[in-house]
Amino acid sequence: MSTDGTRSDTPAGSPTDERATGLEYWGPAIAVSLAMFIAVIDSTLMNVAIPAIVVDLDTSVSVVQGAIAVYSLVMAALILPGGKLATMVGLRRLMTVTLVVYAAGTLLAAVSWNPLVLYLGWSFVEGAAAAVLLPLTFTVLVLSYEGKDRAKALGILAGVNATGAAVGPILGGALTTYASWRWGFALEALVVLVTLVFVRYLPEARLGETRDRLDVQGALLSAVGATMLVAGFLAGGTYGWLVARRPFVLGGVQLTPFGTSPAVWLIGGGLLGFALFAQHELRVERAGGSPLLPIRILTNGRFSSGILTNMARSLVMAGFIFVIPVFLQSGVGYTAFEAGLAMLPFSLATLVASMVTTGWREHVSPKLLIQGGIVLMAVGLLLLIPQTSLEMTLSQTVVPMVIFGLGLGLVGAQLIDITLSAVDTADSSEASGALNATAMLGYALGTAVIGSFLLNQYYRGVVTALFSVQGADLSVEQRNTLAIQLQSAIETATKETQAAFLARLSPAEQDLVAGAFDTAIVDAGQGSLLLLVLLVLLTLVASALLPREIAEPEPAPTAVERPEDGLRGDTETAGQD
Repeated sequence: MSTDGTRSDTPAGSPTDERATGLEYWGPAIAVSLAMFIAVIDSTLMNVAIPAIVVDLDTSVSVVQGAIAVYSLVMAALILPGGKLATMVGLRRLMTVTLVVYAAGTLLAAVSWNPLVLYLGWSFVEGAAAAVLLPLTFTVLVLSYEGKDRAKALGILAGVNATGAAVGPILGGALTTYASWRWGFALEALVVLVTLVFVRYLPEARLGETRDRLDVQGALLSAVGATMLVAGFLAGGTYGWLVARRPFVLGGVQLTPFGTSPAVWLIGGGLLGFALFAQHELRVERAGGSPLLPIRILTNGRFSSGILTNMARSLVMAGFIFVIPVFLQSGVGYTAFEAGLAMLPFSLATLVASMVTTGWREHVSPKLLIQGGIVLMAVGLLLLIPQTSLEMTLSQTVVPMVIFGLGLGLVGAQLIDITLSAVDTADSSEASGALNATAMLGYALGTAVIGSFLLNQYYRGVVTALFSVQGADLSVEQRNTLAIQLQSAIETATKETQAAFLARLSPAEQDLVAGAFDTAIVDAGQGSLLLLVLLVLLTLVASALLPREIAEPEPAPTAVERPEDGLRGDTETAGQD
């Protein structure tokens, strides 16, 4: 559209567009990339600080693991309604308010004095704000750029994502080792301030020509489904997946119907919630309403395959960046900074692959590039398993980490574009919300499933050693008592807690337990990586229905115009907030 309010036939990203190389033109890409950077660094920076948070707040790995999972869960539960807000409120105003809320949450997390405050600031306030920010990232890029410019913008976004993964562990490790993990959250608030500088380049108008209403019932059903599903996977690690391994008590009442674990009921309730959500959305769509997620999007096989593949990729990545720092610090004895250094080759390889391979689709099918990346991820994990020992060195991890990172970056560079291009531009906001929601759900499940598996295998290995070692001057009753006491020591998974636990034991008990700790953590680490390999193979299966090429969707009418075009829609109400 020209400055006089009439439409121009020249796309904004065409070579004749004078803004195509200017800050004003690329301002929206910079703003949303910084928003993505904040969300990514928030998780990667804190993963290497888990043992330090455990000690500082006098809690356990399971509690911190829960905070990470709940953070992702809140995003997964609120991203669909969060994405809908862009059709109700102007984009610039929406991002500004959301960034301010996010900054308040990260500052609250920085000063948290107990796990409850950490959950409030990090998991809930930050998680809710991120649920609004993330759908905006893809939507703004899809609507602001076309063709090669859009691919470039999405490549920048993938590169920033990888940069956050690269910077997060090393920065978080340095801050945790030499200062405090709290400075990581404070740093995020500073990045928010920088992001606000570029938000002025976003359009003022909202996405639609008419103001949509929020589908409250759909939002509640999606939130309940996501919450119960992830809570079920978290509960499975503690209480068992089918038969209750320990009593589940709520409000003084034991809830183990028919001797089953609460995980069965929670996961079943989550699946039922999603089924009711789909039925409700279909009913709203048929009635001519404005559903959170049009069912026509989900019936698009290429899009569904894309979000399923991306969800599986997020699950694997979340499990990987949880398991490696915990193993290196709890088993090998690395500091948080050294654990960050060990993650650096993986992060840098992801960054390089994300930035360099975006143009490869002109020579090789994007689908083949994605599947090749998935294979590289599996190869990297398989090479890392035999290196997983108490004698693991930084040099031994470089090659496996690089291969895994190259695979992850190669997948990310192509997958977002190939998935969003499978739907019409008119549905880009809802599609972006669905893509982000399933990715966050995968991230939450990855932390819950892989984290629980690691700690359970660790505990099981120690207990097995307690009862299998012969010759120790300990009765069966004494070993049973030790097994119960070990539960809390295992869940903290820190060298300091292990040393404090051993100091309370007799010499005979110390000899028995010390060796069990070392053997069990190695077995648990290798088992967790093997489980990740299986999940990578499932990701490969999910990618089978991806389209071979990236389609260019037909542009749809929208109220969004560039800031310099007067920010006017095609209707009288389009620019109202």
